[in-house]
Amino acid sequence: MNQSPWVLVTGGAGYVGSVVVDELLQRGNNVRVIDSLIHGNVSSLLLPWSNPRFQFIRADIRNAKARRAALADAASVVHLAGIVGDPACARQPEDARAVNLDATLALLRDSKLGGIERFIFASTCSNYGKVAHESFATEDSALRPVSLYAETKVGAEEALRGVDGSVATCCLRFATVFGTSPRMRFDLTVNEFTRDVALTGGLVVYGEQFWRPYVHVRDAARAIALALEAPTGVVNGAVFNVGDDGQNYRKLDITDLLRERFPAAAIQFVHKDEDPRDYRVSFQRVRKHLAFRAEHRVADGIDEVVALLDSGLLGDPYAAIYKN
Repeated sequence: MNQSPWVLVTGGAGYVGSVVVDELLQRGNNVRVIDSLIHGNVSSLLLPWSNPRFQFIRADIRNAKARRAALADAASVVHLAGIVGDPACARQPEDARAVNLDATLALLRDSKLGGIERFIFASTCSNYGKVAHESFATEDSALRPVSLYAETKVGAEEALRGVDGSVATCCLRFATVFGTSPRMRFDLTVNEFTRDVALTGGLVVYGEQFWRPYVHVRDAARAIALALEAPTGVVNGAVFNVGDDGQNYRKLDITDLLRERFPAAAIQFVHKDEDPRDYRVSFQRVRKHLAFRAEHRVADGIDEVVALLDSGLLGDPYAAIYKN
């Protein structure tokens, strides 16, 4: 067996995490996952289960003993575990703070004590909140979190920026993710809109004029791999927006893509004059320093979600297991 040290992926059974595990194993890494499986996603890691370069620990990241055991013999951490998304955090505010912020700080402290060399933190472009329409948010833009989810991410980023040089830390601010995954989610804009139009022929859209950036889940996983492989001087203390300049879309633009595939769709718009989150984002830094370019477009994600729905693999796509 390859004797290289482990990459620990927290939340590795999740929507993004299960794809990250696949990406890292394909690149020859030894991958250990710690995940509490709170969403019942018990099958998302069956594919790598027999791989000798894969290990799994079922535990909550707040469990100090399990957390330290997971760090043993690891050189790098990819920290994805969390209460993810605005609705989930609003429903569980105490858990959201405890998992997204407190447990992140504890994991960072344990990583320093355990000799971890690199710590990659999954953050979000939601941190920008609202940006003037003529502007694109860069990594140096002011952070204006308007949800508890974003507040916890900003707090964790601040802690990572204060770390001394004993561990190289890097924050990746992801655009809104879309596409198919072993742990499928339909509570994400592109996936949700596609499901509803494909299965019901109708869709109600609130605030169609507001902007968001988007990134395919496999591109997100590849960005994490690139951050692990880049020279330390490139990533240490760095923040990268992860996405593609050409994939800043209004909800209206996504419905246009859906209408190309479902011309008879009955799409209703409920106009909103204000949305606390309205932002376009620049992804020039990640392109320049990590040579990252998105390989999948939103249109590609729509097509693969439609194909998945047509396959009959999912049972009920509206089931609770497909959302956070």
